[in-house]
Amino acid sequence: MTTSAELNRLWIRRYHPRPDAAVRVVCLPHAGGSASFYRPVSAGLPAGTDVLAVQYPGRQDRRAEPCVATIAELADQVTSVLLQWTDRPLVLFGHSMGATLGFEVARRLERDHGVVPHALFASGRRAPSASRTETVHLRDDDGLIEEIRLLSGTDTAVLEDPEVIRMALPAIRADYRAAETYVYEPGPALRCPVWSLVGDDDPKVTVGEARTWSHHTEGAFALRVFRGGHFYLTAHQREILRLIADCAAVPAATA
Repeated sequence: MTTSAELNRLWIRRYHPRPDAAVRVVCLPHAGGSASFYRPVSAGLPAGTDVLAVQYPGRQDRRAEPCVATIAELADQVTSVLLQWTDRPLVLFGHSMGATLGFEVARRLERDHGVVPHALFASGRRAPSASRTETVHLRDDDGLIEEIRLLSGTDTAVLEDPEVIRMALPAIRADYRAAETYVYEPGPALRCPVWSLVGDDDPKVTVGEARTWSHHTEGAFALRVFRGGHFYLTAHQREILRLIADCAAVPAATA
């Protein structure tokens, strides 16, 4: 039986542990992404925040493990791990697939465990109810690589290295399958505040689809539009860090 400590070692990366922090920021990667994508977030946030970057199975040091097949299954597993960290308010930050995952994790925390997150940041992803038909996961390897190039989410040098891309493609494909086969199940709106962040030239989500996140919370809602495409956040890191830090600084009772 896997212990709590073993689950944490598998799923959680704390690049700059801050055990006395008042708030924990949980970072959920995009499709094909890994916890290390959020190392700059961990380094850039103030001492009052403890950053937990989630490492999904099937990549980097977990690449020998099978990828999780669905968003629902992934949300169940992430939620069970995060229950060990609810002694402090949790800010959930998810980009792309990670935003949908963040929503489902928030749902489970609120519905099943009575834990209302301090906030959910949904970056680069349409609202759960704003569905599209997408079949990128059904493309051949060249088609999948072309999609990654289009979104500029992976260093071009990595894409030119056959051995590296061969190791990465199974996780990328599995994540795309999970994201593209996700079906929103109607239910109560979240109680936590939701911030929707989007690039104004993102082929994966329109500003209107990002605004629809407002339908999924009874709490406060804010939409921020940045210049850029799907990975707009790499060019606007300082401003996004400021948004997260400002949100984390607001007392939970008035968030």
